[in-house]
Formats: sequence, structure tokens, C-alpha cells
Amino acid sequence: MANIQKRVNKQGQVSYRIKVFNGYSFDGKQIVKTMTWKPEIGMTERQAEKEVQRQAFIFEEKCKNNLIPEKSVKFKDLAEEWLNLISVTKEQKIGSIERLKSCKERTYKAIGNITVDKLSYRQIQQFILSLAQKGVNQKTGEGLSEKTQKHYICFISDVMKYAIKCGLITNNPCKNISVVKTEKKEKEVYSLEELKEILNRINKKAPTDYKIFFMLIAYCGLRRGEALGLEYKDFDFEKGTVSIVRTSNYRNKSTGIYTSTPKTKTSFRTLVLPQEVLQLIPILEAEQTAQKNKCGDLWNETDRLFITWCGQPMHPNTPYTWFERFCEEENLPFKGLHSFRHSFATQAITGGVDISTVSSILGHSQTSTTLNIYTHAVQTANVRAMNVVADLINGKEKSA
Repeated sequence: MANIQKRVNKQGQVSYRIKVFNGYSFDGKQIVKTMTWKPEIGMTERQAEKEVQRQAFIFEEKCKNNLIPEKSVKFKDLAEEWLNLISVTKEQKIGSIERLKSCKERTYKAIGNITVDKLSYRQIQQFILSLAQKGVNQKTGEGLSEKTQKHYICFISDVMKYAIKCGLITNNPCKNISVVKTEKKEKEVYSLEELKEILNRINKKAPTDYKIFFMLIAYCGLRRGEALGLEYKDFDFEKGTVSIVRTSNYRNKSTGIYTSTPKTKTSFRTLVLPQEVLQLIPILEAEQTAQKNKCGDLWNETDRLFITWCGQPMHPNTPYTWFERFCEEENLPFKGLHSFRHSFATQAITGGVDISTVSSILGHSQTSTTLNIYTHAVQTANVRAMNVVADLINGKEKSA
């Protein structure tokens, strides 16, 4: 039922404050909607009391049917409500939510206290431009990268989309926001000779699990999380394939290691494996069974290939640190783990594999993604193709 409070100001003018309790918000706070009604000039007190009761009833009915627009909400308050919503409903992956949360501090400082109905394209654009200024990135002393700027735009845009759903605004001001283009670093890749030498050394000196891990990322271009998420049931030995259906990731101490789905829909894929990889899988399984018998009750039962001494999923940083140390001991070039994926794509493209096939193997959502990342390799392949055609044409001319 509506609560009605009569007010009289210093000039003796009468007004009524009508308050309606309209349920609870997502974070548990009670939603209160209010309106002020002033009697018309000439109304008696009794007439005013009767009319305010009617106005209160109408207002309460509108509130029940969500016909009253909400008051203006500050961007940071709505953003927190939205982040809480997607965390509970799991509309986005844990990694995506954490990335969005990492945008909060700078965004709130710049536009957090502006109400969403007043937040303009110009204000958002000015904020994004400020992110590219020198010194914003405290690690490098430079501005934030083009990719990171886009993360901030996504964060703001997603909150504004939520504002539209809530009926607070009708248009999203984030449309056509520009970013400051930054110089893209050349992808570090291993040459074919370096890859051969690294895999040869690993094959001779590494434990079985690392032999398999590095063969997978070198031969198939798997992402680290995709390789670490593999389980024995993902392998089909009759067909000689492996299915990529999950990833193993680490976010922070509170989240720890968690299992998620691959990056995009097209990242769910089945790949053909070389026999040398398939032959090692049963060997690894036998070794882990022996370790399980040694551990007894300390063993954690999983189906994962890459595990710790007691059966728990391997920490995503472990292969990186192991490989870094291995390269130092063996005097081999160290370019990180993702360079194996870049090297696979580069060697495939320059070797003549068509871009759509490479894109499919890598699990990219669009062929254009592969083209943008591996521009140099594509250009090399194009030059090679043109030279082949030129040689064929010249050859024909000579034979004629």
C-alpha cells in the first residue's frame, strides 16, 4: 500500500509525497518509487485528501505494472548491478567477467558518477582517448594498447545495453567510438629449424607429459588452455583424432584453476593427430596409473592428461616455467608458449595450406581473424603463389 505524507512549506503551500515499495533489486535492496502531488488551487482540504488517495492508487498500480520509469542511476551503480547479474547468471565466462572488472577503476574515476541518461558519446570518446596517453600503462610508461582500449569500450557498452533493458535510456552512446591505433608488435615465431631442434631435445630429455604437450601445441596449434583441458576420453584412437571441448584456466587465488569452454563456438573442433603423439598417450596413462598406486588416498581422480603428482589439474603456468627453464639449460631460444601456435599458423600458410583450413584448425571464429593476425605469412604465401603462376606462364611461353 502506498505511503502518503503531507508537507507544508514556509509559504504555506501544501504538497503530498507518495511513496510505494516496489519489491527488491537484484542486490537485495528495497526498491522505493516516489512522486509528489500538489492540490489544484481552490481545492478544499477534504477534496485534496480524497484526490491524493486516488493519485496514490493510480501511482501504485503503475508501479506494480512497471509503468513508472526509474530515477536516473549513476553509471558505476548500474555497472556493479550488471556485473553482479552476469556473475550469478554466468552469462559470460569467468575470464571475461574478470577482464570487465579490471576496467572498473579507470572507468569509474572518469565517468562513474555520471548518470546513464546523461552519459554522452563525447564523454565516452574523451575517456577512451585519454587511455592512449603516455603513462597510463604503469608497466610500460606508454598508453594502453588498441586492444585494451576496445575492452574498455565493450565494458561501457555492455553496461549501457543493460541500461536500455532497464528502460533507463533508449540509445547506446557507445556506437562508433574510436580508438587510438597503436603499433602492433610482430608475432614471435620459431623458424622451422628452431622448431625441429626444440622438439628433438624435448623428445630426448623431457618427461612423457611434456613431450605430448609440446607436440600438441606445435603440430596442432592448440592454445595452452585447450591442451591443458584435454582428457583421455577426448581421444579417438581408431580415427586418430582429438576433440577440443574444454579449457583449463587460472584466474587468481580466490578463483584458482577452473574449467571452461573453448574461446568461441568454432573453437570446438576435432583434429587429426600424428601417430607419434597417439603412441605416447597410453604410455602416459600407464605412468599415471603407477603414480596413482603410489599416492593411495592422496590421489585426486580426474581424466586429465596433464596433472600434478597427486592427480590434480596442472597449473596453467607450469608448462611455461618448465619450458623457460628447459630452454635456458639447453641453450635454446625461448619465445613463450603461444609462439608455437603462431609458428604452426605461419608454417602452414607459407607452406601453401589455404587460409580457411588454417583458420578452422586454429579455431578462429572468422577467417578474417587469421588474415589479420598472420598478415606477413599471408603476404609471403601470396608472393610465392604469384611466382609459381609467373613461372608457369613463362614456361608455357618458352615451350610455345
